[in-house]
Amino acid sequence: MHHSRRQFLERNALGIGSVALAWMLREDRLLATPPAVPRQPQSFDLKPKLAVRSGGARAMISLFMHGGPSHVDLFDPKPELSRRSGEDYPGEITFSFVDRASKKLFGSPWQFRKHGDCGMDVSELLPHFSRIVDDVCLIRSMHTDINGHEPSIWSMNTGRAQPGRPALGSWITYALGNESRDLPAYVVLTDPGGHPVDGARNWSNGWMPPLFQGTVVRAREPRILNLDAPSFLRGELQRQNLNYLEKLNREHLARHSGEDDLEARIASYELAARMQLAAKEALDLSGESEATKKLYGLDDPITKEYGTRCLLARRLVERGVRFVQLFVNGQIWDNHENIRKGLADCCRKTDQPSAALVMDLKARGLLDTTVVHWGGEIGRLPVTENHGAAEKAGRDHNGQGFSAWLAGGGIRGGTVYGGTDEFGHKAVVNPVNPNDYHATLLHLFGFDHAELAFHYNSQQQLLTDGKPCRVIHEILA
Repeated sequence: MHHSRRQFLERNALGIGSVALAWMLREDRLLATPPAVPRQPQSFDLKPKLAVRSGGARAMISLFMHGGPSHVDLFDPKPELSRRSGEDYPGEITFSFVDRASKKLFGSPWQFRKHGDCGMDVSELLPHFSRIVDDVCLIRSMHTDINGHEPSIWSMNTGRAQPGRPALGSWITYALGNESRDLPAYVVLTDPGGHPVDGARNWSNGWMPPLFQGTVVRAREPRILNLDAPSFLRGELQRQNLNYLEKLNREHLARHSGEDDLEARIASYELAARMQLAAKEALDLSGESEATKKLYGLDDPITKEYGTRCLLARRLVERGVRFVQLFVNGQIWDNHENIRKGLADCCRKTDQPSAALVMDLKARGLLDTTVVHWGGEIGRLPVTENHGAAEKAGRDHNGQGFSAWLAGGGIRGGTVYGGTDEFGHKAVVNPVNPNDYHATLLHLFGFDHAELAFHYNSQQQLLTDGKPCRVIHEILA
């Protein structure tokens, strides 16, 4: 009997060799699935998986704020910055736009007040966030030490300041699979104004199988195209066609074992068929109460769009979706000029819906198991980016120190962690880098960041990239 080269290699190299490889991977703990969970080696799927240890978190919603929200105007009050506003900054600064640079300190135009039982200082720009501070951990010492948007986004979203690696959502779905058979494990809710900066790389599976890539839900109705079959194909005929297609796919896969792309494509087709009913129901807000819609700001044109997506995020995790990420168009927080108007506009769009999401999850008993993240990739400098008239002043990039917040899933609420210097320029108290952030998230989900690995290119790949980092136990409940 004659065999093709592919058949020869498949029968020989993937025979006893695959068994040896699987044994070595299991011995080195390089498989996402713990040894106690039976699964064929090197088989990738989205079936629910057990964490290595018991973790409080089962799902995550990331509200990613592209562009770099100004921490010194929102979360990190600096009396010294206000007192010395207009004076020259006494230290060294790295500017992204030298031609527009200034060393003149720029005190925040907005007032801060203490809120909640914890007494957290919050800007007047965030009246709704001030209502949830007792459920939130505010980290004031985030840093990437990179001023550019894309490298900082890659750091925050993939663990390394370079493109091509799997996104955070891919890692979490690789580790835990999905709790829903009929909805994607990793869902991306984009802005009707357009994709975020760096586009689809924000939810890329990198070198993981395509099964772990984010599934984009359209920003406008219909949010998923072609969910309904043509009228003449519906019912029993459609069921027979799908069953026959599945049979053909499985026979084809059996002839081409080990083809990850093929496995992922078949799984996508099968999921698409099941989504025809489940996705419609999950994305239909008609059954939500008027009180809930008002909570999210759906009655206000300014907050309606972002509020709708936050409400959809709650409905998705409620139905078993593992990871949901919301993006804004472009980088609306990149307030290089006229920050007085630009920053206020960003807050009006996102503040009420973001706070409503936390309150709604808590009211439904979902906050204990759902991590909510709010933050961008960088902050802003404490000096003005001078455009002439004072009302046009903005702030340049600052990767040396900025703020983000977390709630739920085992996070200690009513907590402020870390701090920047007296001007808000650099993280100096308990600095938190992206790898610390990722190590802490994986801990919440029941995994050790040094052990959850994906074997690629003959190397053990980690979300935290093998860099020195730590779980921030001080912010855990």
